[in-house]
Amino acid sequence: MSTQKETPIVMKLEQNRKLMNERIGVDTSFDVGFRSITILDHEINLYYVTGLCDSALIAQILRQLNDLDDQKEGKDEASKYIHDELVHQQVDVVESIDKCITQVLSGLIVIFVEGDAKAYIIDVRSYPGRSPKEPDTEKVIRGSRDGYTENIIENTALTRRRIRDERLRLEIMQIGERSKTDICVSYIQDIADPGLVKLLKEEIKNISTDGLSMADKSVEEFLVKQGYNPFPLVRYTERPDVAASHLFEGHVLIMVDTSPSMIITPTTYFHHVQHAEEYREAPMIGTFVRWIRFFGIFASLFLLPLWTLFVIEPELLPDNLAFIGPNEESTIPIVVQLLLADLGLEMLRIAAIHTPTPLATAMGLIAAVLIGQIAIDVGMFVPEVILYIAVSAIGSYSTPSYELSVANKLVRVVLLLITAIFGLPGFVVGVTAYILFLARTNSLNIPYLWPFIPFNAKALMGILVRLSVPLAKIRPSIVHPQNNRRKG
Repeated sequence: MSTQKETPIVMKLEQNRKLMNERIGVDTSFDVGFRSITILDHEINLYYVTGLCDSALIAQILRQLNDLDDQKEGKDEASKYIHDELVHQQVDVVESIDKCITQVLSGLIVIFVEGDAKAYIIDVRSYPGRSPKEPDTEKVIRGSRDGYTENIIENTALTRRRIRDERLRLEIMQIGERSKTDICVSYIQDIADPGLVKLLKEEIKNISTDGLSMADKSVEEFLVKQGYNPFPLVRYTERPDVAASHLFEGHVLIMVDTSPSMIITPTTYFHHVQHAEEYREAPMIGTFVRWIRFFGIFASLFLLPLWTLFVIEPELLPDNLAFIGPNEESTIPIVVQLLLADLGLEMLRIAAIHTPTPLATAMGLIAAVLIGQIAIDVGMFVPEVILYIAVSAIGSYSTPSYELSVANKLVRVVLLLITAIFGLPGFVVGVTAYILFLARTNSLNIPYLWPFIPFNAKALMGILVRLSVPLAKIRPSIVHPQNNRRKG
């Protein structure tokens, strides 16, 4: 953050106007608006950015100012009348040119009055954006269909709608020397750990950068100091109900303007394997769905290395499972086939992201029917490779967290290579190193594998089994809530 001393507003309007015009480019940038009018024998200057303001509100404010000439007689009290008579829910007073510039570029309007060393800030923001709709990556069969948008004002409203508690706090600050990006720290005052809230606010205020072009992702990298750790150290959600649920547990949310994804802190590995759909079904059904997801995550990680191990060392297989090995010979080693097929599938996923929607289905059919089948027919792949690659891919897609699924793909490739080179010892050492790496990982001083390491039986049972809401009366101890028990 910049430590540059702020420039105060002076009583001479001409001097204020010169500073404002130079710094925000009134005569250069076409979208920066400027109006000068005379009210009660005082010149008034008004600044705004056309694309970020509600034009109807600006016109209404100008009409109100012009009406003051007919309604008021005290020429020396122009500033008082302007402040008191503006019909708007939010009129703030500032004494710094720097604050005025930041507010104008954030979509508010600023009014300067001749002879007054203060300016009046009026919130008339109307950001361009889409309407709230269900996120594509967090769909549910039953449940709300609204979702966060790129507008931070709408996002705070969606959160307030679900938490009508006077202790809900939404603290906003602006980060970035040039971007001045709005960042909101959201928490429930009597539940969230004050130490965590203080830590997050200090880390955010200490962010020193020109701008946050990648919004939430840039903020995450400043907060958790991730380095080359591939595993997600915070959780993202675009669902207001999921965000509200975590706030009730004692988590702290970080909202970044221009991003529909809320950052949930702190989080562990097991936060990334849960999905809202599990809580929209009966507890038994939710548990069943959760275990299916666990199986998919396990398959995405270990299926290919395990099969490779059995191919290399078939004596490890019992006789009644001998059929899982490759039944056809190929000139290309199995591990190379697996790597090529996995790489091809990843290329297909990347291509699908950049392919227009009307063409995505056709591309999928070409890849599945033509490429896969022809690769088998020409002897490049054995059929088992395609089968296990497909099951592993389905497991990746069933992982609720996209970030975790990609990290697991990277781990799978490393395990595959180690197993192919060293056989059974390589597989055992690779899996052990994987668990030890996760056990040593921390997210904002929180153990990443909690409640498995350190062990907490009750919390672990809550992960393995979807508890009924009336039975889930204890908040997770890992977030250090100020009160552990939920109401009721």
